[in-house]
Amino acid sequence: METRKTPLQPDTFYHIYNRGINGQDIFFEEKNYIYFLQKMGQYISPYMDTYAYCLLANHFHLLIKAKSEAEIRLPKKVSLESAILPKAKPVVESAKTTSWLLSNAFASLFKSYALAINKRYGHTGGFFEEPFHRIEVDSNANFKQLIWYIHHNPEKHGLVTDFHDYPHSSYHSHLLSKATKLKREEVLSWFGDAKEYVKYHANQGNKKSLQDLIIEFD
Repeated sequence: METRKTPLQPDTFYHIYNRGINGQDIFFEEKNYIYFLQKMGQYISPYMDTYAYCLLANHFHLLIKAKSEAEIRLPKKVSLESAILPKAKPVVESAKTTSWLLSNAFASLFKSYALAINKRYGHTGGFFEEPFHRIEVDSNANFKQLIWYIHHNPEKHGLVTDFHDYPHSSYHSHLLSKATKLKREEVLSWFGDAKEYVKYHANQGNKKSLQDLIIEFD
């Protein structure tokens, strides 16, 4: 399945995946994970809602939903002409333009994070694989199972013996009461409530039911 070039569309759920070039690490210490989430708030949140995430040493998984076309706006004082076609005639906002804005949000995230990490650790050059992987998640999909899969990744890769103990996923964030950019209430409603959310995660999921939504490298 082609997962790297499909244009992102408004009002659509996606399973997003990316990793360091050639599988190299992209997170080196605790504060890197925190910084990446802060940058997501800056670059991704204006255009997409985040439902779940898991950040691992050399890659990450996200479940996001692109906002509606009516909600997606260019930053103030930035025109479509200057942002996309600086030497061309003005263009009208279109589905193609919206798709560009969505993809560019991730490009801006990756560039900003890479610049900071390169400066901090004395690295140079590119950092993330391009283009990033994405799979559209149909509204009829089992969102509970996909969230379980995303949260289960640290255990699957042998980083922890129990994924509940992994600190860099949205599992515990869904259960907290403090403010968050995550769509926490909607996520919990898919499971029924917080109690059922915990209960579902405690049971082994069925990976086979997610074949068309999984992005992995061996």
